[in-house]
Amino acid sequence: MGPGELDQLAGLLRGLGCPGGQSALMAAQLAKRAAQLAEQKNVPETEALAHLLRLMRHGWSAKERGLGPPADFPG
Repeated sequence: MGPGELDQLAGLLRGLGCPGGQSALMAAQLAKRAAQLAEQKNVPETEALAHLLRLMRHGWSAKERGLGPPADFPG
């Protein structure tokens, strides 16, 4: 994934609720994980990236609704 694509991914992440200051780093990490997942599952990288984005979207949506882990959850 090239720099322009990472910038687009960072913008998408911001649109999904990622804090702006973390979006570039998170985009790079997400792209790396998508490449790993694609290789492990023998699927196209775009499919792996779409899967990871869906997971992140659901996580941020739950957090916004106050459905995060319990206050005493470790970590």
